[in-house]
Amino acid sequence: MIRDELFERSPIRYFDKVTNGGLQSGELGLLVAKKGLGKTSVLVQFGADTLLQDKQVIHVSFDQLSPNIISWYQDIFSEIAKKKNLNNVAEQVNDLVHKRIILNFNQDNVSLPQVINTVKALAQGGIIASCMVVDGVDLNKISVEDLKAVSDYAKELGMSIWFSATSDAENLESVKNDLQDFFSMIIQLQAKSDVIEVAILKLRDSTVKTSGLKLDSKTLLIAEK
Repeated sequence: MIRDELFERSPIRYFDKVTNGGLQSGELGLLVAKKGLGKTSVLVQFGADTLLQDKQVIHVSFDQLSPNIISWYQDIFSEIAKKKNLNNVAEQVNDLVHKRIILNFNQDNVSLPQVINTVKALAQGGIIASCMVVDGVDLNKISVEDLKAVSDYAKELGMSIWFSATSDAENLESVKNDLQDFFSMIIQLQAKSDVIEVAILKLRDSTVKTSGLKLDSKTLLIAEK
């Protein structure tokens, strides 16, 4: 099937290989980077990979409009297909994106527990997601109680949740100590002289190692260096 081929060619296969299978059910992950390095692209790759497994995705954005997010998904699927030289994938993609829900919020007005309440309402209506990505969150506006509410719900539902946040620090100092424990995985996009590297800052209780991953300069897909 075309979907199976797309899944095998998904850039997340590289990520899974170096992170012991990637983010698991019930876990929270965090992606941090300076503005403009490709955070949304990476979150969309996580979301698209879940769709390729025929599972529901909820994409929450605090800083992008829905049409922009829709375009990101279309572009990511197109680039994966190009790498496999697959044709006529449009119909398959249209079928996949029916399992994606996009929610736009302003973090000044909507807290993370309120986002979870919306997700709970969707679940009660039969839309039960396996993965949620939360793009453009301001870490300074998140309390321990807020993140605990998200973590508890992720464990209850068996949902993996990825966050992205802007930070200028190139180490774990970008995340407050009292928030770090909630994340099973923390990764960072780091701009080097000729490449954007994917650095692993935290990987559960494992020793952090060099990932050997980068973002492709043209497509922003995760790739091996």
